[in-house]
Amino acid sequence: MTTVARRKTPKAGRAASDRRAARPGSGPPGEPGRIGWLYALPALLVYGAFLLWPLARGAQFSLYHWDGLGEATWAGLSNYTATWTDPSLRGAFGHLLVLIVFYSVLPCCIAFVLVAAMSRTKIRGLTFFRTVLFLPQVVAMVAVAVAWRWVYSADGPVNTVLGWLHAIGLPDWRHGWFGDFTFALPAVGVVGTWVGIGLAMVLFLAGVQKIPRELYEAARIDGAGAVREFFAVTLPGLRRELAVALTLTSIMAIRNFDLIYMATSGGPGDATKVPAYEVYNRTFNTGEVGLGCAIGVTLAVLAFAVTAGIRRLVEGKDA
Repeated sequence: MTTVARRKTPKAGRAASDRRAARPGSGPPGEPGRIGWLYALPALLVYGAFLLWPLARGAQFSLYHWDGLGEATWAGLSNYTATWTDPSLRGAFGHLLVLIVFYSVLPCCIAFVLVAAMSRTKIRGLTFFRTVLFLPQVVAMVAVAVAWRWVYSADGPVNTVLGWLHAIGLPDWRHGWFGDFTFALPAVGVVGTWVGIGLAMVLFLAGVQKIPRELYEAARIDGAGAVREFFAVTLPGLRRELAVALTLTSIMAIRNFDLIYMATSGGPGDATKVPAYEVYNRTFNTGEVGLGCAIGVTLAVLAFAVTAGIRRLVEGKDA
């Protein structure tokens, strides 16, 4: 009897161990389980309360004609139709495409040139220059707008330098930049380029540091020049950093409101109106809450589409 009991004991022990392993939360430390959701719950609640719930309410309001005070009437999808049929709103989305070039494409191109130069030569004080270029990212956009209003003013630095050039015989290129129908939007775009260069450059510099130096040495042994070295070594090694930079700067352009509001208020006329400004304008100035919410929802969908498109374009099959 004792021998039989001893023989059954290991099996019984294994069965008890299997039952303990089958109970939720009884696995080894660090094993994924339902307990992990409890740690993520506070962040999920904040995310839902301050992002998902307002987005859902905005989508609900976008289906009504409402001035924010009186009784709302059902509108269906007419607000979304107006988003694309109203000439001023179509113009605002056209301005957004222009600003994406200034906010995203140009900063990445300029940052690539700077990083490519830095990868070939050693530069003293690199940390200082990196900090200076990144500084616009930590300055409030309202302060940036106020500063650039002075830079572009009639007696500001830009017109002063152009006045000196005119004095030596060059054409007079001085303008009231933010008040000119032709140059107001590019002037705003230049501010966005100035803000975005530092972010793109810091991301690319971090990416360059993980590219093996042997690849650069091999390219130079093969006789590669600066341009060929960039396209053969630097650019392929910075695909993910490029995707991040394009995504962040494109979203910055899509949600651009504070710079437009402080610098031009959408003017002169409709020359610098963008969708994010129209959300505010239609909601609080013209009393078209439903249309303003429809523009906001459209911008949210556009941001998701741009993000997915950039990942697919830049990262390819790895996206």
